[in-house]
Amino acid sequence: MTHNVLFLCTGNSARSVLAEATLRAWAGNRFKVFSAGSQPTGTVNPFALAQLQAEGMSTAGLRSKSWDEFTTPDAPPMDLVVTVCDSAAAEACPVVFGDFLRTHWGLPDPAAVEGSDADRAAAFRQAHRTIQARLMAFLALPAAVWQDRNQLKTALDKIGFVDADEAGHA
Repeated sequence: MTHNVLFLCTGNSARSVLAEATLRAWAGNRFKVFSAGSQPTGTVNPFALAQLQAEGMSTAGLRSKSWDEFTTPDAPPMDLVVTVCDSAAAEACPVVFGDFLRTHWGLPDPAAVEGSDADRAAAFRQAHRTIQARLMAFLALPAAVWQDRNQLKTALDKIGFVDADEAGHA
């Protein structure tokens, strides 16, 4: 069974796009993957695109879009919505309603990093490493977990605390 997953943040220019492209590259037919923002910037951050390209991941079709696109009657029904905004930095996370599981995998916004291009690229690289570690844990969930909504919710919430260093990424 294919599950629909929506990664949601505020601007839909960095974290949610990195997660969308990475899961799409790794998941095969297991998941249909989307991303959106509550206040989309309208443009995918060039550092996000550069990071994905550096990892050999496709950036085709990626765009910054509103989550309103996923609330229409003809939108694909979501099985899972993952917010990736950084509530620790008092960033407003979108509130969504529907018959799907929600989990929060917050991480700092690399697009908010100021400094040289090298500093900004490093922030995107670190954010992507964390996203990759979480998505590896996500893809490692046994298929049976998807049959038990409470067990799945618990497992998904735990993934939100995985960071790149704990997952053994160098």
